[in-house]
Amino acid sequence: MHDEELGAAVARAQDGDEAAFAVAYRIVQPGLLGYLRGLVGDEAEDVASDAWLEIARDLGRFKGDGAGFRGWTATIARHRALDHLRRQRVRPRAGGSEQEVLDLPSPHNTHEQALESLSTERALELVRGLPRDQAEAVLMRVVVGLDGPSAARVLGKRPGAVRTAAHRGLKRLARQLGVDTETEDGVTDEASRTLGESK
Repeated sequence: MHDEELGAAVARAQDGDEAAFAVAYRIVQPGLLGYLRGLVGDEAEDVASDAWLEIARDLGRFKGDGAGFRGWTATIARHRALDHLRRQRVRPRAGGSEQEVLDLPSPHNTHEQALESLSTERALELVRGLPRDQAEAVLMRVVVGLDGPSAARVLGKRPGAVRTAAHRGLKRLARQLGVDTETEDGVTDEASRTLGESK
């Protein structure tokens, strides 16, 4: 996942190369944003911005390679997300009428972008419905792309616990989607539903 390129970019960025920092950002941001969407939903970009401010500020203290940088940034993003969730519990959300939301113009109007957005949002919605340890493990492993030990360091758990949580989360998602419908003989049931079908 571009870890060699990422490590080189981070090293140059630590020497003051702004273009190299932009390269590191472009490599890490998509996975980081997907992870944050799984934790905080629509406010992921705001949380990511806070995380990147801290990442830029503390970049000189980072020591490691590309994979290590990916884990370090995920740790920072996770802390910012947890802070955000704590603040939300304390502060009531500002309300608006449903009609105000419906009257807002859409930033994109193409069919393809709409389908991609719906499928991504649906996937993240399903992940958010998992128990928190499973959701975070799935997001770290699948969305951020961290290996087991790196994900375990970010989450403050043992690699086996993260691997188990990710496995259980993915199995639960598969059951919700009707994908995991094997018979006792290990043969897939012919009545298996496709992604678009429901019970």
